[in-house]
Amino acid sequence: MPIRYTYKEIKKMAKGFGEKLDEGGYGSVFKGKLRSGSCVAIKVLQNSKGNGQDFINEVATIGTIHHQNVVHLIGYCAESSKRAIVYEFMPNGSLDKFIFSREENPHLTYDTIYNIAIGVARGISYLHHGCEMQILHFDIKPHNILLDEKFTPKVSDFGLAKLYPTNKSVVTMTAARGTIGYMAPELFYTNIGRISYKSDVYSFGMLLMEIASKRKNLNPHAEHSSQLYFPFWIYDQLDKERDIEIQDVIEDEKKITKKMMIVSLWCIQLKPNDRPSINKVVEMLEGDIENLEIPPKPSLYPYETLKRIFSDQTTLPDFISSSSYSMEIATNAPLDASI
Repeated sequence: MPIRYTYKEIKKMAKGFGEKLDEGGYGSVFKGKLRSGSCVAIKVLQNSKGNGQDFINEVATIGTIHHQNVVHLIGYCAESSKRAIVYEFMPNGSLDKFIFSREENPHLTYDTIYNIAIGVARGISYLHHGCEMQILHFDIKPHNILLDEKFTPKVSDFGLAKLYPTNKSVVTMTAARGTIGYMAPELFYTNIGRISYKSDVYSFGMLLMEIASKRKNLNPHAEHSSQLYFPFWIYDQLDKERDIEIQDVIEDEKKITKKMMIVSLWCIQLKPNDRPSINKVVEMLEGDIENLEIPPKPSLYPYETLKRIFSDQTTLPDFISSSSYSMEIATNAPLDASI
């Protein structure tokens, strides 16, 4: 079980919060050190929503599970309004800086990228099917995938997670949760299907496409309008049996890239029932590309949805470019565990 620390112990562990690792809408992450000498990451929450519900979610979720592809929770602090979570330290930080940044980060081979993709899928599979309580993450994205010294990926940040018994089929959700660009369409349109673990599969599909292409799926500044929504353009290339030219991809890596893209297109199908389970996704990624069929054409829904939510279309491209924070949108969509 995770250790409960006092705020004084947290501050001492973080050496006065002198080394910041990351910052987001939730607060900040600092590097710290345990008395044993082991390095840790300390997430200090600034805006804990719903009387600390996101904090409670995270501790309750992470504190009782152990998997090589899920970040390990060491301890926490809940002292008055001060809340913090202590994780294992991940020296290579988050995945987004390796697939989006043009800075001098180590170049990841496509073998490494492929192994990261499979590792993330296995981590999600454990959350969906390997725990006593079924866990929906609701915020799968590159920023929430952390990498250890060997580039083993670990799913992190469970502030928006929802837990429910595996024998309970329907749970009501009062707010859609996630990050724009990764949120499944049923979170916005209840007539598409009920929210289930297939919502995480959709988010993983969007993540997988970005891992494979090393670029964001929604790019309002794309040179060609056909590439505004990248999965749509990828589908057209695959459908026309064209080679997909991606920067830094050598001939031997094209097969791996193509496989990841086909699997990602299956994951982002509009209707939840048309998406594979995450266990099937792992099987597809580990199998031969010759056994994969091209799925039906994906929907262009994300950009249309954003236009509906943000009526001022002149600021929409900038919002898409900069949007990385998790958010909640009011809805009355039912949550279905039986799909």
